[in-house]
Amino acid sequence: MWFHIVSGMAARPFYDLSGIARVFSNRNYAIYAAGQSISLIGLWVQRLGVGWLAWELTESGFWLGAVAFADLFPVMFIGLFGGVLADRVDQRRILLVGQVLSLAQSAVLWAMTLGGVITIGWLVGLTLWQGIVIALMQPARLSLVPSLVRAEDIGGAVAIHAVIFNVARFLGPAAAGLIIAASTVANAFLFNAASFVPLIVALLLLRIAPRPARKAGPSGVLGDIASGLRYAFGHPGIAATLLLMGATSLLVRPVFELLPGFADRIFQSDARGLATLTSSVGLGALIAGLWLAQRASGVRFASIAVSSAVLLCLAGIVFGSSSNLWLGAAALAVAGFTSIGISVTTQTLLQTGVDPAMRGRVLSIWGIVLRAVPAAGALAMGWISDYAGLRTPLVVGSVLCLATGLLLLSRTARHEMRGLENGLAPPVSDEKIESVEGGK
Repeated sequence: MWFHIVSGMAARPFYDLSGIARVFSNRNYAIYAAGQSISLIGLWVQRLGVGWLAWELTESGFWLGAVAFADLFPVMFIGLFGGVLADRVDQRRILLVGQVLSLAQSAVLWAMTLGGVITIGWLVGLTLWQGIVIALMQPARLSLVPSLVRAEDIGGAVAIHAVIFNVARFLGPAAAGLIIAASTVANAFLFNAASFVPLIVALLLLRIAPRPARKAGPSGVLGDIASGLRYAFGHPGIAATLLLMGATSLLVRPVFELLPGFADRIFQSDARGLATLTSSVGLGALIAGLWLAQRASGVRFASIAVSSAVLLCLAGIVFGSSSNLWLGAAALAVAGFTSIGISVTTQTLLQTGVDPAMRGRVLSIWGIVLRAVPAAGALAMGWISDYAGLRTPLVVGSVLCLATGLLLLSRTARHEMRGLENGLAPPVSDEKIESVEGGK
């Protein structure tokens, strides 16, 4: 496993950007990525602002976890409906409506915070609003990618999106720290509201044919959801890929949502310290995304995913055991690198492997694992931290992931997931889709 990562990094230097240039030669993707990059910076500015505001209002690890839960967990209940929507309706239309609703949420949050009437209850409620919108949009956003690039560029496009996301994760918290320190946290929310405008414009400029609406299966929306679940978990490679994401998402990745508490109580720092920790995650993720974007057609995805899981657990143990801000930041950089290693490789396998008629639903399941499982973990870790401190749940979770998860993941990598690298999931015929959706 480790050989594939080390030899792959040595085989092509970071200054070789030919793979990235090839992806950006797709006009639609270049326009979409430009708008998305600005919007994502705003997202991270607001995300740090929400966490800092929640800590200012309560100084409670539980409420930090509750806010993260409100943001991330709605996908558990709504994400599958979003997957059906993405398989039925034009994805660009879904995204346009979602951006307008997100802009409105940021504007309301800004006005209430500036007016001094925000409470932790309102903060959780507004975060829940945003979580619901993202849950409905996410499958459409993910399944739009194949419409924007050539088939051979899908893996590179997924990796480049990870780069964009994590450049924003690096720049956004830094900008938020400056905004909060120089003015007020309310202006972080105003910044995010303005950042939606470029993405709305970019979506309107895309030259893609509207996808015709697809009728529901014989059993309606619930039948479509059931057929997607049967298709995903009935294929061992897809099921194993989702299980890999779930193990690390539950036991280690929730630490990213609890960083405000770590910055204050463990590292005795302020908003700038929080920005340092969060930006370190983004820096590590940026390096991973660049590496994968340059090598998307020549890497062993399963090996990278499993190796990344091991390193993520080790980074969690180091971070949870440290009292030094810079050592903690270094551990988080490793955690950011490995988190992207897992998410990019698993998403690429699913993007290229599923039948187009099932893509939205399968990716909605992946999105549930990506967002809802860490949210549940953050809520649990936050609750435990109020009694046992912030370190204990993270270190214990990392050790459990390392001790139990790898027993399953190593076997998965050798068999089911590695098989996806070659044959991937076979296409589903019209007759089979009708059979699945009809529950036969």
